[in-house]
Amino acid sequence: MRVWHAVAAAIFLLPAAGYGQGSYPAKPVTIVVPAAPGGVTDALGRTLAQRFTEAWGQQVIVENRPGANNQIAAEYVAKSAPDGYTLFVGPETTFVVNPSLYAKLPYDPVNGFTPIAGLVTINQALIVHPSLPVNNVKELISLAKQKPGELNYGTFGVGSTGHLNMELFQALAGAKLQAVHYKGATPALTDVMAGHIQLMFISVGSAVPQWKAGKVKLIAVGAEKRMTLLPEIPTVAESGLPGYEAVSWFGLFGPPAMPADVAAKINAEVRKVFADPDIKKNFLEQQYFESIAGTPEQLTSRMRSDEPKWRKVIHDAKVQGE
Repeated sequence: MRVWHAVAAAIFLLPAAGYGQGSYPAKPVTIVVPAAPGGVTDALGRTLAQRFTEAWGQQVIVENRPGANNQIAAEYVAKSAPDGYTLFVGPETTFVVNPSLYAKLPYDPVNGFTPIAGLVTINQALIVHPSLPVNNVKELISLAKQKPGELNYGTFGVGSTGHLNMELFQALAGAKLQAVHYKGATPALTDVMAGHIQLMFISVGSAVPQWKAGKVKLIAVGAEKRMTLLPEIPTVAESGLPGYEAVSWFGLFGPPAMPADVAAKINAEVRKVFADPDIKKNFLEQQYFESIAGTPEQLTSRMRSDEPKWRKVIHDAKVQGE
């Protein structure tokens, strides 16, 4: 995991391999999504597919390949022809969490892909059941210390963002909570609302409707600073855990050694998509997403900086992938 700098340096030095922006795409393009239809990852893939199809006049389809914490889809793309016709919408888990979560991966998270462009970040929200007698992070930490191991939090699986974000929270707070693992975010959220478990981290977009309906208390967000669309909600960091962040991100990748001009063409189209006022208003803001569409180097830098953070959390908490 120590060669990210080499990846960044090589991105635009790849040979054109006989392809080119003038001829690409000359046939349908497939965007592989490592999740079932519905949900954030699928929505990102379908948004890109629609806009790419409109821009290029060539069909772009989404292929869902869920399973094994993104490993099935990632392996498939990594072994595909590096011609730009097979792309991957991947969350950070694929690249900076799985390497520490599993003893062996069927793909190389560092050299096995061509980073094309960042897509979005998703801030996580800390929610609790309305009956829990806490209204902020400090009160939650105090209660957790009074009742070590008695407060249950939901995750969407071992090693999921909902799990690791809470492990980091516990480590910084010096508190002990009990994990309850679910097969997805929705059943965990349902049990928080029902009072079967007391709290969880979940995407802001999933939390806000339930908070506005009075079904949960939204006590903080994991953003670096207060969100423009939720200025009244404090961050975890300002509420008692300085430096804490719970932010997921997604990027667009291709197989290794993609032609530089093809990668550049796709990158330019991604940036157009996320700069579109209609996409900002009706997709990004509706979901409380924040665009990180930028250069491949910026995406690589994000991966490089995130990997040590999650490696430490996973190793310290002794988390192992299932």
